Amino acid sequence: MAARRRGSIRLLTLTGLAIVACLLAGCGNALSVSSNGSSAQSITLYSGQHPQTTDKLVAAFEKQTGITVRIRSDDEDVLAQQIVAEGSRSPADVIYTENSPALEFLQGRGLLAPVDKSTLTETPAKYNSPQGDWVGVSARVSVLVYNPSLIKASQLPTSVMQLADAKYRGKLALAAGETDFQPIVTSVLRAHGRAATVRWLQAIKANAAGHIYPDNETITSQVNRGAAALGIINEYYWYRLRAEIGAASIHSKITHFAPRDPGYVIDVSGAAVLKSSTHQAAAQRFLAFLVSKPAQEIIGRDSLSYEYPIASGVTTAAPETPLRELQPDPITIAELGDGSAAISLLRQAGLL
Repeated sequence: MAARRRGSIRLLTLTGLAIVACLLAGCGNALSVSSNGSSAQSITLYSGQHPQTTDKLVAAFEKQTGITVRIRSDDEDVLAQQIVAEGSRSPADVIYTENSPALEFLQGRGLLAPVDKSTLTETPAKYNSPQGDWVGVSARVSVLVYNPSLIKASQLPTSVMQLADAKYRGKLALAAGETDFQPIVTSVLRAHGRAATVRWLQAIKANAAGHIYPDNETITSQVNRGAAALGIINEYYWYRLRAEIGAASIHSKITHFAPRDPGYVIDVSGAAVLKSSTHQAAAQRFLAFLVSKPAQEIIGRDSLSYEYPIASGVTTAAPETPLRELQPDPITIAELGDGSAAISLLRQAGLL
């Protein structure tokens, strides 16, 4: 995740540049005059989502509303910590993340504004903030990626707990620093308790020695090229790699864990308005757009996102297993929490 977004700040239209110039000149508001003479508002988006997803959504929102979106991209955990450090002076109006724990972390610190009820109703309640402070936008599911030339399908684990078996030593690829991995750790913790989760983490750390990578993209690529036999990823990384390099260059496959296994987790990508935002109406409008049919169709049918649209009744046109057919662990958004328990265990196991 770090390689794809690290520290980029972009101003997405000439109107956005004009706004910045106005602010630097002390104009004192977020309105500027566009080239056609109409006023245009600007909001700042802190994005921990993939640029492939964010860029198309922002472009469509700007075209529809005339509101300019300035994007500051980084890992979602970095952005969440930055917002805490900035406090009421944060320039962020909206934060958009890949996973729910970063949003729950900010919610727990009282930094998020309630989402308009009309926006929340577009997404099934189980994918939204239990407190109504952020809205679910899309979903992904964890899978095993494996290289059939290095490991047979019959040799694959059916449970994430089996990855601790010594027979996978030297074969397993792991990205423990990915925020995508935290929900799996939390799910294992819920199912098996703290002591067992630490032992499991220590065992998979040993099995992944030499194949501990920075992100899911690297796991997917390395397994595909045969540098490792198998790894845990969110499935859309595999579909994205196939789209990028072509089906003929794909030498790997993906498979789910057994139904309801703690390694079989649905992650929710969501967005929230900062309580400190001075552009509440425009920021709420951006959230409403994210769960609208046009935006959900971009996610599900008109981009390289390969995530599951979860709002406005839109379904994916991609070849993934349909969301309704998945059989994940029934862990809830509230049970996934803010990720702090998972981070503590990863540190205890020496993986962070």
